[in-house]
Amino acid sequence: MEASSPISLPQTPNEYHPQASPKPSKKSFVSSLKEAATFKSSSFREDTYVISKLKSPESKALQELKEKLSSSTSSNESVSMWGVSLLSGDETADVILLKFLRARDFKVADALTMLQKCLAWRKEFGAEDIIEEDLGFKELEGVVAYMYACDREGHPVCYNAYGVFKDKEMYDRIFGDEEKLKKFLRWRVQVLERGIHLLYFKPGGVNSIIQVTDLKDMPKRELRVASNQILSVFQDNYPEMVARKVFINVPWYFSMLYSMFSPFLTQRTKSKFVISKEGNVAETLYKFIKPENVPVQFGGLARPNDLDNDPPKPASEFNVKGGEKVNLEIDGIEGGATITWDIVVGGWEVEYSAEFIPMMEGSYTIAIEKPRKIAALEEPVHNSFTSKEAGKMVLSIDNTGSRKKKVAAYRYIVRKSNLSGNNNNK
Repeated sequence: MEASSPISLPQTPNEYHPQASPKPSKKSFVSSLKEAATFKSSSFREDTYVISKLKSPESKALQELKEKLSSSTSSNESVSMWGVSLLSGDETADVILLKFLRARDFKVADALTMLQKCLAWRKEFGAEDIIEEDLGFKELEGVVAYMYACDREGHPVCYNAYGVFKDKEMYDRIFGDEEKLKKFLRWRVQVLERGIHLLYFKPGGVNSIIQVTDLKDMPKRELRVASNQILSVFQDNYPEMVARKVFINVPWYFSMLYSMFSPFLTQRTKSKFVISKEGNVAETLYKFIKPENVPVQFGGLARPNDLDNDPPKPASEFNVKGGEKVNLEIDGIEGGATITWDIVVGGWEVEYSAEFIPMMEGSYTIAIEKPRKIAALEEPVHNSFTSKEAGKMVLSIDNTGSRKKKVAAYRYIVRKSNLSGNNNNK
């Protein structure tokens, strides 16, 4: 039975409506995914970097690490990373040192060894200056690995998608020989460094990033060498820099392998992983990232150049239940005004339409977009309409042919007619 749920929102001129609601062992890339195959936990909470909240043994370990680092460093030697002097004694240095301690379970000797090796690697690799380098991977930027916006808690988000390398010509061009592989690794470090430079390194601040990895069409066998080198570099030199790892479009067979690996994983490790099978991408990402900050290819509203100028316009989120039709009503549109809107439903496979209903009695409803079935992978609808008379816009999402609940989001802006002298081009 069809159920219709109107959601009527009074129109506020010239504005989008904001949302109303609310010492580790080395692991190969494949084994890391096996570990993650059935993790769905969202219980992970970042560790505190507020010194007063540390346990007594942790505070003691931090002080000991500082002393050992100082005694092992010559007076004319600079010990810094990400622009922070580790011997300065300030809170930013403490945040970084605590990351190395946590990566080694607060074993001071192990943490010091890891830190010293990391400092040597950063000097040899030239990591401090890598952000400004032109490594010639323009075709990969915004596609394979890139930073884009933040999650709901302010963590910068790094997206990874290696499906383009299923194309042999592309694969050979990027990974064809050892030198090309080294150059790609350098570029991948550059992407991560850009994300880390967005962090505060302050107690109570944002001190880690989120990683979203798309496994769709990823050629696992061909990328094994590159993936293992990337993981090795990241594990050795970027401790506790990732607050959460979200895997999307995960193949079904990974869950079958998980039982072999789960006994070796700590609850802390498990809590960092989030898994989304194919078809549940938007539903998973919306839990952590606002729709206006989720790229369109993953079911969000963010297009590549959205962050070039102003911050993205906030979106309103809603659910479409199975067997339900939702009508989004935007009232109070004046004659001559232009309304522009974006709307998306995670996994689509629903019928969508848009119409304008004039207020004047006897006027006819205008079918702006006739009802049509939208395929699962279609990007958000972006459209505009200029009304000749006052009325309301109705955007309809018909999910009556499915039993599955779907997440959705939309936003709009209304610009008054030039004749009114109040045209806002936000």
